Amino acid sequence: MKEPIDIVIYHNPDCGTSRNTLAMIRNAGIEPHVVEYLKTPPSRRLLEQLVVRMSIPVRELVREKGTPYEELG
Repeated sequence: MKEPIDIVIYHNPDCGTSRNTLAMIRNAGIEPHVVEYLKTPPSRRLLEQLVVRMSIPVRELVREKGTPYEELG
C-alpha cells in the first residue's frame, strides 16, 4: 500500500499557471491543501523555511511577468 502524498499548493485562482497546476495535481488523484496566498499570505518565517526545503535561490521564486519587477530593478 502506498503512503498518502501530502501536497500544499500556494494558489492564485486568477493565474492560469496556478489553475493548470492545481488541475494537474487533482487529475493525478490527489486533493492538495490549497492556500490562496493573496488572501492568506505566508509569514516571512514560512517563506524562509520553504526556500530552504526547495534548495533554490530566493531570486528563482520572484515572479517577473505581470509585476513591477523590471521597473523596480
